[in-house]
Amino acid sequence: MINYFKADPWKIIEEGFNPQYNEIAESIFSIGNGMMGQRGNIEETYSGHSLQGTYHGGVYYPDKTRVGWWKNGYPEYFAKVLNSTYWSGLEIRINGELLDLNTCKIVQFQRELDMQHGVLNRKCVVALTNGIEVSIESSRFYSLINKEYAGLRYQLSTNKNCQLDITNYVDGNVVNKDSNYDETFWNEINQEVRNHQTIVTVETKKLNWRVCTAVQFDIFNQEIKQQLTHTPTTQSKYAAAHYSFPVTAGEPWQLVKHCVMATSFHHSPEAVEIHAIKTLEKMSASTFQAHLQMSAAAWAKKWETTDVEIHGDIKAQQAVRFNIYHLNQTYCGDDARLNIGPKGYTGEKYGGSTYWDTEAYCLPFYLVTSHSSIAKQLLVYRYKQLDKAIENAQKLGFNNGAALYPMVTMNGEECHNEWEITFEEIHRNGAIAYAIWNYIQHTGDKKYLSEGGFEVLLGIARFWAQRVHWSEYRKRYEMHGVTGPNEYENNVNNNWYTSYIANWCMQFTAECAEWLSQEYPNEWKSILQKTNFHKTEEIQHWNHIHEHLYLPYNEDYQVFVQHDGFLEKQLIPAHELPASDRPLNQKWSWDRILRSVYIKQADVLQGLYFFEDQFDMECHKRNFQFYEPFTVHESSLSPCVHSILAAKIGEPNKAYEMYLRTARLDLDNYNNDTEDGLHITSMAGSYLSIVQGFGGLRIRNQQLQLNPYCPPQWESYKFQILLNNQPVAIFVSKQKTEIANLSSKEIQFTVNGKSKNVEANSSVIV
Repeated sequence: MINYFKADPWKIIEEGFNPQYNEIAESIFSIGNGMMGQRGNIEETYSGHSLQGTYHGGVYYPDKTRVGWWKNGYPEYFAKVLNSTYWSGLEIRINGELLDLNTCKIVQFQRELDMQHGVLNRKCVVALTNGIEVSIESSRFYSLINKEYAGLRYQLSTNKNCQLDITNYVDGNVVNKDSNYDETFWNEINQEVRNHQTIVTVETKKLNWRVCTAVQFDIFNQEIKQQLTHTPTTQSKYAAAHYSFPVTAGEPWQLVKHCVMATSFHHSPEAVEIHAIKTLEKMSASTFQAHLQMSAAAWAKKWETTDVEIHGDIKAQQAVRFNIYHLNQTYCGDDARLNIGPKGYTGEKYGGSTYWDTEAYCLPFYLVTSHSSIAKQLLVYRYKQLDKAIENAQKLGFNNGAALYPMVTMNGEECHNEWEITFEEIHRNGAIAYAIWNYIQHTGDKKYLSEGGFEVLLGIARFWAQRVHWSEYRKRYEMHGVTGPNEYENNVNNNWYTSYIANWCMQFTAECAEWLSQEYPNEWKSILQKTNFHKTEEIQHWNHIHEHLYLPYNEDYQVFVQHDGFLEKQLIPAHELPASDRPLNQKWSWDRILRSVYIKQADVLQGLYFFEDQFDMECHKRNFQFYEPFTVHESSLSPCVHSILAAKIGEPNKAYEMYLRTARLDLDNYNNDTEDGLHITSMAGSYLSIVQGFGGLRIRNQQLQLNPYCPPQWESYKFQILLNNQPVAIFVSKQKTEIANLSSKEIQFTVNGKSKNVEANSSVIV
């Protein structure tokens, strides 16, 4: 854990430059617009440790799977989010000396991410060995309005008259840090320099994804554009324009890069370069400042519905806005082919774009902060990949339309190559079904079931019905050989959470079948024909499983047992571990971890979080107080669930501790891995910890429920949600709760179990 970035309500600020933390800072300062993004790399040459990264949504590479012993059912490839052409780089020499922050003396340095306006700013003063001091100011952003545009403004001045050499380059000679076999993934198509434009077009060696990066480079001196001559340079996947001119001491020069990046994910391969160049000509006709202002206005609109205001705790305020900012710059919901990668546009680790994290953690955020169509896109994404999920199940021996959604995917195919995850962490199927239920609770859009939702549920239910087996020993159905959410336990029998969510899925699917057959008879007939669903027989089988499924429970502790054999371990609480042993996944052997009692993330408690209405308060308390002491929270998905449950059962200090851990996980580098990229999909957890945890917000059958309190560490907090796409603002202090209906329709809600009404455009105080 580090305490490196200065606290500020709207900014992430780095004061002074520490090379040891540069890769961490590059992750923290990442910027994007939902379609593409970039790590917070320094623009000029930096020869120290750096992970240079530019990424495009949907553009990936099927890297060869790296396993020692092939097993039937293994995926053929591991998907890689591709590091793409680097557009923002500048090579600068002053009187012949290279400007490199790794070799020169840094006199002053400040880098800040302005989250309110979506822009990365930097100011620094450096001293070269030749005695010249250089002052630098830069601003960089990815437009929320024109999703293929990014801009850079870079201002430079010196304390002495000197000769300035600037090379504006676009470089497609990039590699993925996580390439399994150190392979480069790009082939050259074209590189050229013309009319102060540098253009590089590359194509992947497999799948033929094409990316064109076109940059217009302008130089200003005292607000006058200088038509300086340049020397062009091109080589494989690289284009540069070199400028050389004298500068006067104290006279600032401003360099502007207008960049357009077009990909064959959105255009035909043949049209990519033509489109990029035409768009660049249009975009470069306006100023950098004009584009920035338009994008900032779009950010202001996003913050209207997603912001959380916290009074009395600046670090908590900064943290939640940091997480919300990165969620908004990763996914905008305007393309159903895109999803939310675990690292977003901030790094390459974990490869694929979709995990169960989306449905379990991110969807609830978008359900209450965006129009319902945004969340629906995430469901449509899974429906469009249903055929692949059925193929994935077939590879493992399942039939009759059973569907197993992948743990990691880009296009619906499984591309995760660890057997204990690929084959056994099948609870991911349950999260996808739960997301459909959650969406209907918020929106009332049951019609989606006839538009594909039921087909997804049916495939999942059929999988569960085949995955369990009858045990003559117990006279029960059991589920063996699984890995639950706690990945520190592999290949276990009867994981309570997995079995419980499987059981629930079959029952929910049966309920949906009954409703659809009554409400949409014509669509129902079509579904029956398409899926060959034998309603009576299959539902009878699901009901038999429901009545006879083994769900481990211990009478002595009165808790659900995580899996068979769990209570036979040494039950030593995590707080008794020496600090030198943490994190376990970096200090212990895997064998030792598997034999221990320690829990990576919420497992039984994940089930209580999802299905809280099915258990009373005492059940929540017993299970939380039993399992939390064994939990080491070495998954980014863990603290938020514990924070929400702690708030529910009346443990405010634990709830606040877990909130800070989830909210500042990356800012403070809790798990010692921020340099790889941020934990985007768990960032929704910090929002949920406040809204669902401290606010006690639930939406059931489109009705708002609140059970709020204000943490002792705060004076008050405020957030706004969309209820049935209508805005509602909620303010909570130690003295009162105020609900403001910002819409033109009356709303009903319950607070602390009591029903209330709020008329249109008015508020009530509880």
